[in-house]
Amino acid sequence: MNLHALRIFVEVAARGSVTGAADALSISQPAVTAHIRKLERDLDIKLLTPQGRGIALTPEGRFLYEKARRIFDWEREIESQLEEIKQGKRGKLRVASTFLPSHYLLPKWLAAYKQQHPQADVEIRAGNSKQSLERLLRCQADLAVVTNESWDEHLPIRRRHITDVAFWFIVPAGHPFAGRTVSLAALMREPFLLREKGSSTRERLFSLCREHGVAPPKAGLEYHGLFESIQSVRAGYGSMLAPEPSVRELVERGEVGRVLVDGVTIKRPIYICTREEDDALRPAAARFLEMILPPCMQT
Repeated sequence: MNLHALRIFVEVAARGSVTGAADALSISQPAVTAHIRKLERDLDIKLLTPQGRGIALTPEGRFLYEKARRIFDWEREIESQLEEIKQGKRGKLRVASTFLPSHYLLPKWLAAYKQQHPQADVEIRAGNSKQSLERLLRCQADLAVVTNESWDEHLPIRRRHITDVAFWFIVPAGHPFAGRTVSLAALMREPFLLREKGSSTRERLFSLCREHGVAPPKAGLEYHGLFESIQSVRAGYGSMLAPEPSVRELVERGEVGRVLVDGVTIKRPIYICTREEDDALRPAAARFLEMILPPCMQT
């Protein structure tokens, strides 16, 4: 079936006039008539019949019109939705994130994004920095938001620094070190709650020990989640290094104690990462970056 001729037939049927269809399609009346006759020959059915100064649909023509107009309605819907996808209003935004930004930055960013683009789908997968960057490189995520200091410069990743977040040492509320300033060596002799291998927080803690010539802590417990670790300290066991936003209220309420370490202040950077080889981000990801990054960081 010739779709061009079918489109002309639908226009004639909708307007009830060859002249009206010709004007709407910007083609001549003889051309419209020729396409309709050819379509009738191809289908071997009569579609139109004269009625006064106009035309009427035959029963077969009515059937074809009802079916065919759905095709072109669907075509317009597809075109409209593709345009929305190109503009980032539809499509899927896939974000890999470490635990800190997934809890304290992404919620407000994604709330603002969804308010602007309610038809877009969003997928967030939280993990440690190694897992998040692997998902990015395997094209399982469009971008990764990670807390990390140590980078393999050979990885094909482009990173943009967003902000820095303070990290605090915490102990149970009744611990002798709570609210005190102690040496790093003294604190590292305490049972420690460590994140799993691949966690950038774990790597930062071990790096700090190397910088100060201190033996790293022994793992009292090892967790694969930030909040599980904090709850263990709150319950009365172990010391840990935790992001300030996640423990400030607990410290202020006296549910855990903060330990100041002599000569040590920890601020950790948060980056948004994309793949280097991408000529262009998927539209949904590009719109997301435009929303949260200043113009100077978008290119």
